[in-house]
Amino acid sequence: MSNHAWLLLGLYLAILLLLVRPFGSYLADVMEGRGPAPRLGGGIEALIYRLCGVRTNEEMAWPAYAFAILLFNALGALGVYALQRLQLWLPANPQAVANVTPDSAFNTAISFATNTNWQGYSGESTMSYLTQMLGLTVQNFLSAATGIVVVIALIRGFARHTAGTIGNAWVDLTRITLYVLLPISFVFALFLVSQGVIQNFDAYRDVTTLEVTQYDNPRLDAAGQPLKDDAGNAITEPASTPTQTLPMGPVASQEAIKMLGTNGGGFFNANSAHPYENPTPLSNFVQMLMIFLIPGALCLTFGRMVGDTRQGWAVLAAMTLIFVLMAVIAMHYEAQGNPLLGKLGVDPGAGNMEGKETRFGIADSGLFATITTLASCGAVNAMHDSFTPMGGFVPLWNMMLGEVVFGGVGSGLYGMLVFAVMAVFIAGLMVGRTPEYLGKKIEAYEMKMVAIAILVTPLLALLGTAIAVMATDGVAGIANPGAHGFSEILYAFTSAANNNGSAFAGLSANTPFYNVTTAIAMWFGRFGVIVPVLALAGSLAAKKRIAVTTGTMPTHGPLFVTLLIGTVVLVGALNYVPALALGPVIEQLVLHTAN
Repeated sequence: MSNHAWLLLGLYLAILLLLVRPFGSYLADVMEGRGPAPRLGGGIEALIYRLCGVRTNEEMAWPAYAFAILLFNALGALGVYALQRLQLWLPANPQAVANVTPDSAFNTAISFATNTNWQGYSGESTMSYLTQMLGLTVQNFLSAATGIVVVIALIRGFARHTAGTIGNAWVDLTRITLYVLLPISFVFALFLVSQGVIQNFDAYRDVTTLEVTQYDNPRLDAAGQPLKDDAGNAITEPASTPTQTLPMGPVASQEAIKMLGTNGGGFFNANSAHPYENPTPLSNFVQMLMIFLIPGALCLTFGRMVGDTRQGWAVLAAMTLIFVLMAVIAMHYEAQGNPLLGKLGVDPGAGNMEGKETRFGIADSGLFATITTLASCGAVNAMHDSFTPMGGFVPLWNMMLGEVVFGGVGSGLYGMLVFAVMAVFIAGLMVGRTPEYLGKKIEAYEMKMVAIAILVTPLLALLGTAIAVMATDGVAGIANPGAHGFSEILYAFTSAANNNGSAFAGLSANTPFYNVTTAIAMWFGRFGVIVPVLALAGSLAAKKRIAVTTGTMPTHGPLFVTLLIGTVVLVGALNYVPALALGPVIEQLVLHTAN
């Protein structure tokens, strides 16, 4: 790693840790109905409740809370689907973009409802301005709010004593959206505009380029399909153009909430590598801060709400240590370059710049890839498909951990707390004592919910991959044969099941097969975890809080942090080791053997 890489990582951590403490306290105040924000916005909040018929004084048991969350997100998905299927006849569509196909619309609706934002299409050529604003941007708010309120419900489960309720889902969703997501994303959007991110409703513009662009154009038959030679390769003919079409649109507003809410779905196809979405190194740095801001702050919110801030710092420490390790590995291997390129006269010591923007470079691209895949954010500023085998291993491994290292807003912390319950259970087995966490005994029911929450995503990812590599339609989407092609499919289903949304660019995933299968993985990867987490919250809330004794294992010190890290790595990722051996591991061996 270069000095620049170390400096970048150190500066990032320093600023992040300075921001999360005050913001964590603010989040706790908001969710408990205290502080200046609820007082100033109380009138608006009360009006929303009256219009929606919400009774704020009635809290919910966990089944009612879970039903409200599922209903809320199902209605959101239905709305996004309808917008896509009708967008040609709706306003704010200056390019007259056609209606989206049923399978793609279904996938996108599920994707944005589950905070995944998987995109198998070019946003600027597929979605109208209205669909982007009213459908995708709004859903970014709502899916982010969902993750946050679920972890707040789980925190209440730890904090409450013999309680039958875990909060009111409608009140929680309103407060987190009104007092947290809306104001911060508004400020962030203004910053992005200052950096050059566009925000308009103009029609697309044709401009003359400084140089004529030369490219190969595929020859088409009478049916409009590409012609192929006897070897199956596409037949092309040289072409050129002196102009380029520049897409426009309300980009900054969507960019702000997609980063803050760890959604990741971009306005344009190139996502956060596009100069209209991420124009400068400063915008790139601030975007990385925004991705980790809420997940990091929620750790301290957790400590504050359970009455012991040390608990929050312990969880944050475990997340930070894993993050630093993965960031160092990614930046190290990308700095090594590709040894095979040495045969072409390219110095591998210069690093691997394939698929990366020159305005960001290797260190910023490697750090961005680590952050987005740890944070359940599908935004990318470089093509992960072009990383070195072990450099690409890091984003894949990050998602396989369950997106619990910072993770998505809310989903990262409730995933990490599930692992914390697993860790204290393992520790209890070692000493033959009934395990407890934050004064709550961990018994058979809690461990059943923990097991379901941990095993859902590996099951979906590995089963989806197995089906895809055996299905003709699945194999047809592979751009690169062999181990890398397998990695492309494994990455896709891992990203979908863990609600990340990033992809290896080599897989053609906008097909009925992948649109349907990844949608199933996204929905159950999201709510197949949320429901058992809420069941766990309800069970914990009903329990008594046991006083600390000499036999209680401290859960705020270095020993617990180490135990938690070990549990995340061993339990969370070991399921994937055989699959990884068939993908990036063997790619790395082949790379150096061939050299």
